[in-house]
Amino acid sequence: MSTRKTGRLLGEIVMILLSLLFLYPLFLAVINSMKSFQEVMTDVIALPKKLTFANYSYVWEFINYPRLFLNNTVITVLGLAGIILVSSIAAYKLSRTKSRSSAIIYFICIMPMLIPFQSIMLTVLKTARYLHLSDSTWGLGLLYWGFGAPLAVFIYHGFVKGIPKELDESAMIDGASGFRLFFSVIFPLLKSVTTTIVIIDVMWIWNDFLLPLLMVNGSPSTKTLTLAAYTFVGQYTSDWQYAMTAMVMAVLPSIVVFIFLQKYIVKGVVAGAVKG
Repeated sequence: MSTRKTGRLLGEIVMILLSLLFLYPLFLAVINSMKSFQEVMTDVIALPKKLTFANYSYVWEFINYPRLFLNNTVITVLGLAGIILVSSIAAYKLSRTKSRSSAIIYFICIMPMLIPFQSIMLTVLKTARYLHLSDSTWGLGLLYWGFGAPLAVFIYHGFVKGIPKELDESAMIDGASGFRLFFSVIFPLLKSVTTTIVIIDVMWIWNDFLLPLLMVNGSPSTKTLTLAAYTFVGQYTSDWQYAMTAMVMAVLPSIVVFIFLQKYIVKGVVAGAVKG
């Protein structure tokens, strides 16, 4: 066996082992979601003695899963729409404007990526209450615009730089306005990188815990699926089997989205690297 084939085989083995390592917590959550409380307390890593889905039916009714699923959907769709719209337009304008002020604004736009959320979360909470954005799903969706825009602007900006300016000039000669130029000519060319941003942000917003805990934890009607799993574990109760079940039910939709769209992540990242 040649050295190249040996190195490739070892690389594949390492990747498989790493994949199993990252999938193991999810595997534990799934098998414990099918156990009784006694089985979970006896041996958390053992397989269930009997496959049962009673936990899922109980959690479905107890947390009102359809309502919380709707809350997650509203928050995710609203957050994604704002991130994509604002970030793509901002990145296009900043990329096409060659000036010192444009470079400074671009730096300010992407700089929040370097700031840990924990250092500003109290300020965000007070500001959200002042603007009446707390305790509402749409308010939480709006907050994700600001937290998701820096990374999206960074990705869009690198991609737009590879789009020839001659397309802009041709559209303007044909009488296209600024917004018509962007939405009819430029934005369709951003399809691959937009798909990448959508997948990344869906996984983030759908499964986020800390920001919903701060913003919409007051009313049961505004909670998210991840917060619902948290309700089964507290100071006076520890229903781990239900917590695992709720967590599996919470992350399953985002996993399905990732499985069907994960091939576009590689395409978008490669396209952005080549064009940028």
